Amino acid sequence: MNKYWWFLFSLIFLISCKQLKETEKGKTVFRYNEAANITSLDPAYARDQANIWATHQIFNGLVQLGDMLEVLPCIARSWDISPDGCKYTFHLRKDILFHDSPAFPQGKGRKVIANDVVYSFSRIPDPKIASPGAWIFNYVDEKSGKYSFEALDDSTFFIRLKQPFPPFLGLLTTMYCSVVPVEAINFYKQDFRKNPVGTGPFCFKMWKEGIKMVLIRNPHYFETDNGKHLPYLDAVAITFVADKQAAFLEFLKGRLDFMSGIDPGYKDELLTRDGRLNPKFKGKFQLITQPYLNTEYLGFLIEKKHGATKFDPVSEKKIRQAINYAFDRHKMIRFLRNNIGTPGIYGMIPKGMPGFDSSAVYYDYNPEKAKQLLAAAGFSDGKGLPAITLSTTSDYLDICKYIQHQVGEIGIDLKIDVSPPAALKEMKAQAKLAFFRGSWIADYPDAENYLSLFYGKNFSPQGPNYTHYFCDQYDKLYEKSMFCVADSLRYQYYRQMEKLMMDESPVIVLYYDQVLRFIGNDVEGLGCDWMNILTLKKVKKELSFPTK
Repeated sequence: MNKYWWFLFSLIFLISCKQLKETEKGKTVFRYNEAANITSLDPAYARDQANIWATHQIFNGLVQLGDMLEVLPCIARSWDISPDGCKYTFHLRKDILFHDSPAFPQGKGRKVIANDVVYSFSRIPDPKIASPGAWIFNYVDEKSGKYSFEALDDSTFFIRLKQPFPPFLGLLTTMYCSVVPVEAINFYKQDFRKNPVGTGPFCFKMWKEGIKMVLIRNPHYFETDNGKHLPYLDAVAITFVADKQAAFLEFLKGRLDFMSGIDPGYKDELLTRDGRLNPKFKGKFQLITQPYLNTEYLGFLIEKKHGATKFDPVSEKKIRQAINYAFDRHKMIRFLRNNIGTPGIYGMIPKGMPGFDSSAVYYDYNPEKAKQLLAAAGFSDGKGLPAITLSTTSDYLDICKYIQHQVGEIGIDLKIDVSPPAALKEMKAQAKLAFFRGSWIADYPDAENYLSLFYGKNFSPQGPNYTHYFCDQYDKLYEKSMFCVADSLRYQYYRQMEKLMMDESPVIVLYYDQVLRFIGNDVEGLGCDWMNILTLKKVKKELSFPTK
């Protein structure tokens, strides 16, 4: 059966590549495969990386992130923030056009105005839209069921917040805040998901779901690079082959220009033990890498269930701390991940995020201390301690087995339960798992994004506090930090909060992730950033299939 599926995937891939080749002659086309598939090109649903990468090429927001996580102008050329931190006034560019589309008279895209921003932002919290990004406007003032989004004139947009929220500008860089035209939504209705109209560097051309997608150069794009109009590429071609081994082979053959991340199936073939590109591939393609704002962790549900009579090991702080000390993260990264990532010994805030503190080492490998903590909890050498079950997905089974072996050496009986990703996600949200694998990728470049996972008012399923950690002092510091405009003082609050939380140990931080990008030698200008966003507007490459 496996051989059959391998053959089927390979056949689909070859057919799609042949079809693309006919449309790419004489053009510069950037080609990549999206194994996770794309479910929608409507930015209101840009929750998953696959959707975000595609919509990022098609749409723009008021602001955008720079390479160093700084907030830069985009549709808004500038902005003003009131002294109380609650009023934001954005001054829009006057030279930005929506893509040409049948939704407009004569099919020609029109200029973007402030009312387009009002409309686009108002869609996101609308219950009828059911956007997973509705939370981003939780801090926006709301009266009589309407959010405080106003067009003061065609080129001035205004937002009022209920209270100060210093990361708010960073929130506006998410794809949810992309600007869309009302005409296209009304014209395509539910089909806007596969007929997107934006202002971005590439326009939508075609999408054969499960097979391929093509985006073409926007000739009216407003951004320039050293005086040259962007983008440089003629098109972007995306294929959808779920089998990562098949896609890997296509990359090796030069039929794909880009491959992100690495699958365990070919990890050791591509990388040396210390995370460098295998010398046998030198000159064939390039590897670019940098830290990624993604924290991989294990979480404990530490809330004691009402009326429970049976002892739950994870409800005991000393046992949680013992597990934290009981395994060697450095060896885990070296031998299981080929040195890709940073051992998670510094807390929940990942390396590269403003507010990250490399001097604060919370839990490093110390088996003797782990044994002492177990004894202090009344379970010397693990005697009498009930088994603990860790829920995970198959992708992380090797890491979980490694931890299982190491904690077993101090007497902890760790069971592993493997579930499908969707099932694990749902059970975690519904607080049905005592010990689970999790990860948190930054939505915006502020450490508050990570610390909000432990805020008392964010208990799941309504919020992201999956551990149900609660500390009154933590909550007071969190709320105090939100009224602090000065970054340096806010970061001090953040460090105090993280110290409180890590001492209680509701999580075991495994590692801080790293971006891995493999690119063809004929590709220029494709970097990588802290948020792992695929930005193609400055990419250059040779003709995909030169004409004779």
